[in-house]
Amino acid sequence: MYVIIGPLYKVKSAGCRSHRGGRMAAWMLYRCVFGPHLQRIHRSPEQPRPEGRFARRAWNYQPRSLEKHTDNILGWASAIWSISYYSSPLLLCYLYRKGYICSSKLVPVSQYLGTVLVCLLGVACIRGWGRWRNTDYVHFISVLEETKKNHTPENKKKLRCFDFDFSHWPADFSWTEVSNPKHPKGGVSLLKPEPRLRGTADSFLHSVRTLPCHVIGFLIAHSFGRRMLYPGSVGLLQKAMRPMLQGGLAKLIEEYDGERNKLVACDGNEIDTMFVDRRKDGGPHGRTLVICCEGNAGFYEVGCMNTPLEGGYSVLGWNHPGFAGSTGVPFPQNEANAMDVVIQFAVHKLGFQLSDIVIYAWSIGGFTASWAVMSYPEIQSVVLDASFDDLLPLALKVMPESWRPLVQHTVRQYMNLNNAEQLVKYQGPVLLVRRTRDEIITTTHADDIMSNRGNDLLLRLLQFRYPKIMTDEGVRVVRQWLAASSPIEEASVYSGYEVDDDWCLSVLKSYQTDRDVSFPWSVGEDMTLEGRRQLALFLARKYMRNFESTHCTPLPAAEFHSPWRL
Repeated sequence: MYVIIGPLYKVKSAGCRSHRGGRMAAWMLYRCVFGPHLQRIHRSPEQPRPEGRFARRAWNYQPRSLEKHTDNILGWASAIWSISYYSSPLLLCYLYRKGYICSSKLVPVSQYLGTVLVCLLGVACIRGWGRWRNTDYVHFISVLEETKKNHTPENKKKLRCFDFDFSHWPADFSWTEVSNPKHPKGGVSLLKPEPRLRGTADSFLHSVRTLPCHVIGFLIAHSFGRRMLYPGSVGLLQKAMRPMLQGGLAKLIEEYDGERNKLVACDGNEIDTMFVDRRKDGGPHGRTLVICCEGNAGFYEVGCMNTPLEGGYSVLGWNHPGFAGSTGVPFPQNEANAMDVVIQFAVHKLGFQLSDIVIYAWSIGGFTASWAVMSYPEIQSVVLDASFDDLLPLALKVMPESWRPLVQHTVRQYMNLNNAEQLVKYQGPVLLVRRTRDEIITTTHADDIMSNRGNDLLLRLLQFRYPKIMTDEGVRVVRQWLAASSPIEEASVYSGYEVDDDWCLSVLKSYQTDRDVSFPWSVGEDMTLEGRRQLALFLARKYMRNFESTHCTPLPAAEFHSPWRL
């Protein structure tokens, strides 16, 4: 009796293990079929850096021939679908005119489409089979699934070694994790243009008359307008830049030990970020965190993040909504929501104080940077590189004059990047970097330095903070200084008014000590005209630095300075 039962029990146990192993294999095959596209296996920070001509290529993920060919087929199918999607309005009009939109014609077409979909599903299954036979991909899927189940620092460290579709990356931080969120779920607050005061009847008639303008403006903003303003959100451009972005990401992870994180903003958008921690290095700037805001075609992989990195700072970069791994579209509300969750992540997850954070922005990134310091006044300082005061003058520059009313309405309603209006609400240190040959934020041409909108940003800031100094005469001498086309001319203007730096500094410090008030200051109220001129030029040179370059030249680390403070 016991002799018979013993072997039966053993056979049953082996059968259970076999059944369980079969289920695990089937589940792994399923994950390989519908899993993300693996692009690269990064070198772990603990591993020595490889040497040789092909060292970098050695870390690329090598798919086998079956996976490689099926991936190409699915890639072409995705490209055809994208082209069909964007051309669908014209295609539908053509089919309607030819009489193809009827039941007798649609049924065969739907059958063809169904056959194509079944074939593509078969191709995806074959690709999954090829992945299942690749030990590198199976290991990656195992790490990804384990991290989703148990999001520990150890698992997250293993996952960092893989570069794959960011939509499958598990969320690392959400705005809901903050105990007392600073804003409702609808989004953070933005400065809105003041509405015109009208009577009830007049307001109704005005709304009816302007309804076509509202409709056209909405269509412009949500079609080509948004893509013109943020070309980095266009999928074709991102595909063209993919090798460059992958190389930049690999450099940040393998050489700087960067940590990639996914943040969930209050609007549901997922924000792709990169954090490089220098606090353990013991350098003079390591405990200061620089949050970088990229331009309208910039990505943290290859953007302005490299400037503070070379300066030894801890750096947190992020991509606009709709850029690379970030989801959504880069409208002002979504931009501000993304910036808010980035700051919350820096404070509540990375452990930085607001007083340890510097905001650094390039070009259009000045909008989110100025919003950040307006909304979080405890932030240490802000550096705006090649930025502008308001989008409207730059939009009018590239659009026909006859479109002026429509452009004004569309910008103010949907793309109101009012940097100066936000910046003047910040009380902390500010540094503006002006590109002397900037061809993007000038309203005429690159050689006309006085049409650079960075000048207007400086004047607006100085006029708000020091209204008694920046009278008509103060504005005139600052404009004269801004018009200097070279450092020699700039120094000539400065010395021509015999500016005494020590005297200017003592006057400002004395005013600050006696009153200790917030801006605007009344310093210069009882001062001579000559004294106000000196102070105006002194302040202009403290708040702005020139960089002899065009708009898109990366700012060298030597040119990245802390803003002036008393």
